[in-house]
Amino acid sequence: MKEQDSIPVTKVQRASKFITTGAKIGANYLKHYGKKLINPDTTTAGLHEDNANDIYNSLSELKGGALKVAQMLSMDKNLLPTAYQQKFVMAQYSAPPLSYPLVVRTFQKYFGKKPDQVFDTFTTSAVNAASMGQVHQATIGKKKFAVKIQYPGVGDSIKSDLAMVKPIALAMFKLSPSEYDEFIQEVESRMLEETDYELELKRSMDLSQRTKHLKNVVFPTYYPEYSCPRVLTMDWIEGRPLGEVLKSPMPRATANLLGQAMWDFYHFQMHTLKAVHADPHPGNFIITPDNKVGIIDFGCVKEIPTDFYDPYFQLMDRRLLTDKEHQTELFQKLRFIYPDDTPKQKEFFTSTFVKLIEMLNRPFRDGEFDFANSSYFDELYAFGEKLSTMKELRDSKKARGVRDAVYLNRTYFGLYTILHDMKAKIVTGPH
Repeated sequence: MKEQDSIPVTKVQRASKFITTGAKIGANYLKHYGKKLINPDTTTAGLHEDNANDIYNSLSELKGGALKVAQMLSMDKNLLPTAYQQKFVMAQYSAPPLSYPLVVRTFQKYFGKKPDQVFDTFTTSAVNAASMGQVHQATIGKKKFAVKIQYPGVGDSIKSDLAMVKPIALAMFKLSPSEYDEFIQEVESRMLEETDYELELKRSMDLSQRTKHLKNVVFPTYYPEYSCPRVLTMDWIEGRPLGEVLKSPMPRATANLLGQAMWDFYHFQMHTLKAVHADPHPGNFIITPDNKVGIIDFGCVKEIPTDFYDPYFQLMDRRLLTDKEHQTELFQKLRFIYPDDTPKQKEFFTSTFVKLIEMLNRPFRDGEFDFANSSYFDELYAFGEKLSTMKELRDSKKARGVRDAVYLNRTYFGLYTILHDMKAKIVTGPH
């Protein structure tokens, strides 16, 4: 893959890139409408593919917050047309990497040395590149390290990037402005934390230590002496990225074993640690040769406030579906409905969220669930697609849901999707 020699870092440079991309999208629409005049049966597939290529190519040059949003959107299978999903999923672990001289510059700034003066060997090309940083392999003696290096200017550009990506998201993906604003505030907070490698180092050491007793999950050891605000060094975990493993059918016993390990890992974090690895995409997991799940990235962690934890997990209670009084009280706490909503709005949003909660809670219902169940996911994605086109949601002047739920919802959705891709059958209740 072609390497980048620089990243646009100033607001003017990055804004210019967005404007150029917008012009390309406009040209794609003109081309599409021209084709449609000649052939009224022309579908939007070509338009989506052209737009997906232009947007991804632009965002992958910018890196940072804009590319991270693309990565997050790629996980919402009900939100994006297939062309966008297929292109944006590359942001998880296959973005164009930075060239070696830029990596050397980062090392010289923070360590006063080149990478090959800190380590015995250091790969000049990245072995993995995502939205916020890229990974190189290094050695000291026989010991292998994974060295994550943050792209220049990522932290400084997050706020302005998210402001510039808003019009594209609202226009192309038909999102409600109030929903988007609530979503983006939480995204901005998590992204700013994700650029703080000192915080990530601390969390990684703490959370991996407190979770290491779980079966069939493994964590790297982290090395403060080889880390700094823009470089994070950990053990190299041998194995294959989950995204690669999922390209081929997985033996059922292996899928069940790995799926159970992931479920238990997330369940323990949610309910015991109240701090969650909130970026469950295939690029963040390594499958080891002895079939364990390697957890390699604690950059995005959602700490769950106590006053939010209690009402959120009350949504799991089956009685909620029939106890109208409790339902109204809880839905107001979580801002699904508001006291000043009209009776019609209350009825609409209550019935909508009851249906959504029933579907999302289904894996918990019998204590065991087969995530290979395609009919469940067809129903889930169809309802998600219906939600994305609901005029009442798009036109709502109020965000429906509290911002603390954004990353927990995404974590569950990402976990469900991975388990479905694995075709795993797991125990979801106490075991």
